[in-house]
Amino acid sequence: MQLVLVSGLSGSGKSIALRVLEDAGYYCVDNLPANFLMETVDFLADAGHDRAAVSIDARSAALPALPEHIAQLSRRGVDCRVLYLEANPDALLRRFSETRRRHPLAGPGMTLAEAIERERQLLAGIAPLGSRIDTSDLQPRVLPNWIRDLLGLGAGTLTLLLESFSYKEGIPLDADWVLDARMLVNPHYDPQLRPLTGKDAPVADYLKADPHVARWLEEVGGLLQRWLPEIVRENRSHVTVAIGCTGGRHRSVYLAEALAAALRANWPVLVRHRALSRQASP
Repeated sequence: MQLVLVSGLSGSGKSIALRVLEDAGYYCVDNLPANFLMETVDFLADAGHDRAAVSIDARSAALPALPEHIAQLSRRGVDCRVLYLEANPDALLRRFSETRRRHPLAGPGMTLAEAIERERQLLAGIAPLGSRIDTSDLQPRVLPNWIRDLLGLGAGTLTLLLESFSYKEGIPLDADWVLDARMLVNPHYDPQLRPLTGKDAPVADYLKADPHVARWLEEVGGLLQRWLPEIVRENRSHVTVAIGCTGGRHRSVYLAEALAAALRANWPVLVRHRALSRQASP
């Protein structure tokens, strides 16, 4: 079993770390009291989870016992790693002031600065146990990449949704990218092709024969192949590319299917046809 213990100062990015681990397939438990760690690991192992992440913060009364728990887990064959996130007092004060969140240790008679210092003291024995990341000067979008690199998780998996639509019905609200296919040859004007859709072989053959269609697919396919990895690095888990033509039945449908076939070797791809779905509804 692989176990990642996430700890550190409040406001330093522990929630971001858990989201990164969850996206990587880890079963995540937030704010677990340290004295329940062994039982939780046993439960998750019995349930068949071979990768888990647990967040433990300064509110846990059993923090002094955590190093011994980690040693016991290692003796039992659990691959246990500790990820400790921290930041300097000025950065933490700024973050709590900007978000107006209450510090978990704050209470009557204690300032925010005093709560931050108290938490640092409580976690002093945890910080040296594993990998440490100082998030003081990191933008939120950068931290997930650092965490993945440090833990060897690699980039997250991105799902690409290709959807065809009709411009007469309007641009889909869920579209991240919108691609226009109305400049391409239109099968609608061929009486034999008009009743068919872009999923039918005669329409596909008609469009394949046009060099402008082939060039559109080549250039758009190259654009997606080039920039999808960068979208993953921005911590996106999905992106929707909407392809539109006038009626949403021929050109956009064929292009969505053709792009999906070309990209499936490298990406999880879903295909949806908005106009055809409406026409198929009772």
